[in-house]
Amino acid sequence: MAEEALVQVTQADAVRTLTLNRPKALNSFTGPMHEELRAALDAAAGDTGVRCVVLTGSGRGFCAGQDLSDPSVAPNLESGGPATDIGGAIERFYKPLALRIRSMPVPVVAAVNGVAAGAGANVALGCDLVIAARSASFIQAFSKIGLIPDAGGTWLLPRLIGRAAALGLMLLGDKLSAEDAARIGLIWKCVDDTAFAEEVRSVAARLAALPTQALADTRRAVDAAQQLDLAQALSHEADLQRKLGSAHDYLEGVAAFMAKRPAHFTDR
Repeated sequence: MAEEALVQVTQADAVRTLTLNRPKALNSFTGPMHEELRAALDAAAGDTGVRCVVLTGSGRGFCAGQDLSDPSVAPNLESGGPATDIGGAIERFYKPLALRIRSMPVPVVAAVNGVAAGAGANVALGCDLVIAARSASFIQAFSKIGLIPDAGGTWLLPRLIGRAAALGLMLLGDKLSAEDAARIGLIWKCVDDTAFAEEVRSVAARLAALPTQALADTRRAVDAAQQLDLAQALSHEADLQRKLGSAHDYLEGVAAFMAKRPAHFTDR
């Protein structure tokens, strides 16, 4: 019998859902799961029939972070043996994953169905929109095992909620409820568990119907502006608007607005 996929791939219309699938381990990362997830993201990026990606987890968790028994990070307990190169695992797996999510040509929604801990939390926060079930939680668990936040956490959290709140979560490693995460602006929305699946479906469908190229460029503009002064950001906006203004979706959007009809966007 073939082994079950570590990342399940399904599609409904133009929305592709990638489901982390190690439920007994709360979908914690291993090297093989990283490879399947990267391949699935690359495939979605290259498929013009995909206009939105949803990343979620199977079972009762979203992702508990790194599986500490995985050979890429498991400490060498032999006396005098060489130390495990955890930095190498970051460079091999988490850096490419974070950059792949951030460079996707379509919006990426994290549907956080349960606990998101450590790298699992930061992978979710690196997505464009985070929708969490009310029973879900977020934990920066790194300080509990003598490490720093990775998977982009040190870059993301201060920008999302400010230095003071970010350091509080990182240093203490306390569990943050989905409701509190939404309240402080760490995630976009917390919804009741009974409404979670339908909310994710509805938001993803809305995103898939919008001008995909403009949505991806909006993300690029926001990220770039964090490194620019106002004049530079305005020039970057002009460059992107120049490109988008000559594309089909701008012409279609204006025509639909003038004719008071729904727009049909096709650029990707």
